[in-house]
Amino acid sequence: MMFSRDLRDRVACGEVTVSIRLWSRPQVKVGGRYRTAGVVIEIDSLEVLPFSAVTAEDVAASGEDDLETLRDRAAHAGPIGDDTLVHRVEFHVV
Repeated sequence: MMFSRDLRDRVACGEVTVSIRLWSRPQVKVGGRYRTAGVVIEIDSLEVLPFSAVTAEDVAASGEDDLETLRDRAAHAGPIGDDTLVHRVEFHVV
């Protein structure tokens, strides 16, 4: 998984543990390990949910300040409305 430059250090130190992605199909699998941000992460869970189901805890764990900032970051692949299905990826540094 790739992360924005401003999130990479926080991913590497384990501060960021959730990513919300606008994918047409999953790009990772549970239990898979991926090199990113100079470390290896392992995927703990992967679920598809409407953007409106993203919690305040998800926002904090993703390294964002608020829900709209998270929506803007995830929307690089297209607009995200409240009903748009997104992938919630939870991971940890190995």
